[in-house]
Amino acid sequence: MSEVPASQQQAFDVVVIGAGPAGYHAAIRAAQLGLKTACIDAALGKDGKPALGGTCLRVGCIPSKALLDSSRQYWNMGHIFDQHGISFEKPAIDVKKMVARKDGIVKQFTGGIAALFKANKVTAFHGFGQLQPGNVVKVKQHDGSEVELKGTNVILAAGSDSIELPFARFGEHIIDNVGALDLEAVPKRLGVIGAGVIGLELGSVWKRLGAEVTILEGLPTFLAAADAEVGKVAAREFKKQGLDIKLGCKVGGTEVKQDGVHVSYTDDKGAEQSLVVDKLLVAVGRRAATKGLLAEGTGVKLNERGQIEVDAHCHTGVDGVWAVGDCVRGPMLAHKGFEEGIAVAELIAGLPGHVNFDTIPWVIYTEPEIAWVGKTEEQLKAEGIPYKAGSFPFAAVGRAVAMAEPAGFVKVLAHAETDTILGMHLVGVNVSELVHEGVLAMEFKGSADDLARICHAHPSLSEAVHDAAMAVHKRAIHKAN
Repeated sequence: MSEVPASQQQAFDVVVIGAGPAGYHAAIRAAQLGLKTACIDAALGKDGKPALGGTCLRVGCIPSKALLDSSRQYWNMGHIFDQHGISFEKPAIDVKKMVARKDGIVKQFTGGIAALFKANKVTAFHGFGQLQPGNVVKVKQHDGSEVELKGTNVILAAGSDSIELPFARFGEHIIDNVGALDLEAVPKRLGVIGAGVIGLELGSVWKRLGAEVTILEGLPTFLAAADAEVGKVAAREFKKQGLDIKLGCKVGGTEVKQDGVHVSYTDDKGAEQSLVVDKLLVAVGRRAATKGLLAEGTGVKLNERGQIEVDAHCHTGVDGVWAVGDCVRGPMLAHKGFEEGIAVAELIAGLPGHVNFDTIPWVIYTEPEIAWVGKTEEQLKAEGIPYKAGSFPFAAVGRAVAMAEPAGFVKVLAHAETDTILGMHLVGVNVSELVHEGVLAMEFKGSADDLARICHAHPSLSEAVHDAAMAVHKRAIHKAN
């Protein structure tokens, strides 16, 4: 790109590169605070038109939840409805219609971001943005034209990309999360590399619809990041559903043949094994999408993982340059990006801005759902922190049983001396909503006794949280202490 005279540069108070969760939150909040704001994003929708919202709205959080809900409805027809006395002819699934519904939801929400930009007077540029020295951003737009923006502040919110394995290149038969969201038919055999959030959620979608699903996980422990008891219960429920999860597997190679994708791997005992599937989903994680983001001489540094180095306030160390979301340290979660984007916009405007990493909730939207916030029992033991634990099963909660959803439990961990809540771990129906009781209590430095003394409606799923908090002090009413 040729140099643009400063007089021809478009000047903004804030220039945001990336309109994913972190970027669009930063842009809108900055504009709300009276800052002249621009936001650059290169993504296009299926129709070839600009689609704001990042991976989350286009090919991540929102579309995957749409398919999870559709597949759950179908699964319940054959596995739960009969308990309610509901019967019908043989259920059928129209995959193309299901995917079209998902696409409609995506278009609705990406269009919603465009409308919010317009309402808040955020100027959108559609193309690839690259940071130059001096807080200048060069944008190569989709129509081939180039523009140059000068920002008093620049926020880098480039997001992340799927990790592709060198021996499993993406194509028609080997796919990432994008491909798994757009299958035109239920594969007879689906292989998944990685038993993390993406692998479990998308594996669950296609298992519910009739696929034979085998998940190969490299770690010897299932859901190592979660509380061990939660992982044990979840694994048991997934096994009942027919998900074949193999732990301690090292995949060595793949080959696409006429009869399917041949996967060679070493099992947890060191024996060579093979697996043949019709589709192979690679879900081994994501990496920061920082390739091509920075020109020479910006002063912004990347770590060995390709993430932008920032301090506790998301500042890069270069005057006026910030970075947020998946392209910096911390969990790659949309809601973490939301909070960072807002915090940085407020810091730029001279207001307090802060993100508490200790109270960021984690959720896996499988059936049952898995959620947690704070420390696990294993972490507390390793760190030598004295604690008390209280748990309560959904099988003893009237609302859960009435819904035919009795699997799982809630666990509350509190400091043994101060009673301050240190963590909450849940597995069961709708725990993606219930976990926020723990988030709120921890944010306000609440105790297990505080939570136990708050009145919870009956009958409700939230009673499991109430009784788990009571169980910390061995005074739960609906179970033996």
